[in-house]
Amino acid sequence: MGETTVGHVAGEVVRALYGAGYMESTIGQYRKSIRALERYAGGPDAVYTRGLGAGFAASTFSERTGGFSRQRWFDYGRLARLCDSYLRSGSVDLGKWRRSRLAEPVVPGLAVVMERWEAYLAGSGLASATVGHYRRMAGLFLTWLESHGVVSLDGSDGSHVLGFLAGLRSRWSESSMRHAASDLRPLFRWLGRDDLADAIGLAGIRRTHAIAGTLPDDEHRRLLEACASRSVPSRDAAITLLSLTCGLRACDVIGLRIADVDWDSMSIGLVQRKTGNPLTVPMTGPLAARLASWLLDERPATDDDRVFVRYKAPHVALRGHSSVYEAISRVMRHAGLGRRGGSRLLRRNAATRMLEAATPLPTISAVLGHADPDSTRVYMATHRGGMLACVLPVPEGGSS
Repeated sequence: MGETTVGHVAGEVVRALYGAGYMESTIGQYRKSIRALERYAGGPDAVYTRGLGAGFAASTFSERTGGFSRQRWFDYGRLARLCDSYLRSGSVDLGKWRRSRLAEPVVPGLAVVMERWEAYLAGSGLASATVGHYRRMAGLFLTWLESHGVVSLDGSDGSHVLGFLAGLRSRWSESSMRHAASDLRPLFRWLGRDDLADAIGLAGIRRTHAIAGTLPDDEHRRLLEACASRSVPSRDAAITLLSLTCGLRACDVIGLRIADVDWDSMSIGLVQRKTGNPLTVPMTGPLAARLASWLLDERPATDDDRVFVRYKAPHVALRGHSSVYEAISRVMRHAGLGRRGGSRLLRRNAATRMLEAATPLPTISAVLGHADPDSTRVYMATHRGGMLACVLPVPEGGSS
């Protein structure tokens, strides 16, 4: 029993930190969190469980201010993850934390729900990013239930959903809350718990579509000129043009493979990662030129068949959306634009320019790869001429 007490597990964490050469100041911060864990558990002789760790990690409100403490959220969660790793394997895992480890309930009644949900998602055919969002939100909710003494979904009701969302709202932005609601609702629908799904509507989370921004004509021209400039790396220029002229999402830019590029027809064919739908887009001359320059002259030698890989070793595919965002932002800086931006901005710009050219909405939807054609309608708000044409004249005699 002594090997699973709070004091023993925390001692193993400290030993692992010293063994890995952590700075004394960092270990001191861990010791501070350990003392808080011992107070939370009722002493160092209390038995450590993953449920206890989850509850400790969730105690993120400061007694002094009464508000959410980001420092507590970071420190307590960090310690709980290391203690959990010792409980799982008998050794402390100091490897880089990934979000997939964030939330896994251990109470059998909730853990089986998580396992079944993950199995369903694995065979759902949904994009990997969507699966990750759904899995993460389910884990957060189920571990929240666990930390509040609920051992099965049969014992949950709408008040638990509202309490969970209220806790998120104390530290998440309203835009993130909209994502939380949309990521949590599928779990409840799958479980047949319409009462829990309906409770989300009582939380007052409003879903709105902001008017999509676009590039003015001058900035659009300067960005195209920057992409054609040889002082801009071909990789960054090609990434920018794929979003600017083809409207590709960042995930599709990252996943693009050499075999997807058809040089004979000057087109790119791929299966969209978000929707699973096939998509073929034409390559413009500038895009083809910069893409060929990257593949033939600048791309490092590597066995990875993705088009875009890292400049520095290991020469593997770009890791995430931030890589695309930074590449596009570098080109924007070179063009002298007073802004940063990524593929979303350039997709909006591409849609707006197609609208201005009187391109039918179904065609724009096909080019952008929208699974639902109605998703394209949000871009109509950026077409000033079209919006003005919808304004009715003021009737004679009407007040100004």
